[in-house]
Amino acid sequence: MTELQIPAPVASFIDAVNHHDEDGFLDAFTPEGAVDDWGRVFTGRAAIKKWSDEEFIGARGILTPEEVSDDGDVVTVVGDWRSNHANGRSSFAFDVDGDSISRMTIREG
Repeated sequence: MTELQIPAPVASFIDAVNHHDEDGFLDAFTPEGAVDDWGRVFTGRAAIKKWSDEEFIGARGILTPEEVSDDGDVVTVVGDWRSNHANGRSSFAFDVDGDSISRMTIREG
């Protein structure tokens, strides 16, 4: 099986998530970064943290990437998401701004 080639900002983000590293997760975003979780949008560190405390890092989530596409400024990772909040194949689209993520959009994988 070929190892997935995930660009550095997104690979570091996934590593932080899978290690339940809240600071690493939050630091991956630009200051005005946003999470779009199935149409619910959380903008800025405080809003992302509040959402994550219940549904992402706080839910002990693990993302196992299965597919990746890199369109330059947007990296999409489709994989198996397992947590205490939700489970299933999901698509995570990351808008990349330099070494940071400006937006993560979560949809059905």
